[in-house]
Amino acid sequence: MFNIVSHTVRISAIGAALFAVLAGAVLVPKAAAQRYSDPDTLAPAYPTPQTVVERMLALADVRPGEVVYDLGCGDGRIVITAATKFSAHAVGVEIRRDIYETTLAHVAAMGLSDRVRIIHGDALKTDLTGADVVTLYLLTSSNERLRPVLEAQLRPGARVVSHDFEIRGWKPEQVEKMMVEGRPHMIYAYRMGTNVERKRK
Repeated sequence: MFNIVSHTVRISAIGAALFAVLAGAVLVPKAAAQRYSDPDTLAPAYPTPQTVVERMLALADVRPGEVVYDLGCGDGRIVITAATKFSAHAVGVEIRRDIYETTLAHVAAMGLSDRVRIIHGDALKTDLTGADVVTLYLLTSSNERLRPVLEAQLRPGARVVSHDFEIRGWKPEQVEKMMVEGRPHMIYAYRMGTNVERKRK
């Protein structure tokens, strides 16, 4: 999803800030999701609407007992939904410690610790070889950084589903547009071994 002493310039700065706020109201969250400052952060903490979460998992054809990884899991809504509504085992990876600790406690409070695991770590350094499904809500640039990891580690038939931001160089198996509270949400669903080049080292 991202000191001026002149009175005249101060007014201009205020005007520019106001414009940025107004523009953000139009462009958020997609454009805002492209702005971030920490190079280790692949996306800001902007949650996927629950209806989009459920549709992402449906398009991924998540089956009971499969393993779903959510990279940048935030509040854990994708992994929690995968476990409770799709009977999957789920792993959420979150780099921000504060969010990780909150989500870990929430999963424990729901009694889901046997089905949902939350990892404090870097998505780019996570072992994904056991994943049947990987879900993403990252930046386009972050997807490009993650792509070689997915190609190297995911087995044929594994599915990757990305919210709003496509994975350049891959051809999606399905693309779906949803309207939620007046905003369009794009879902890109990929399957390894079909239109996705796989490069195992």
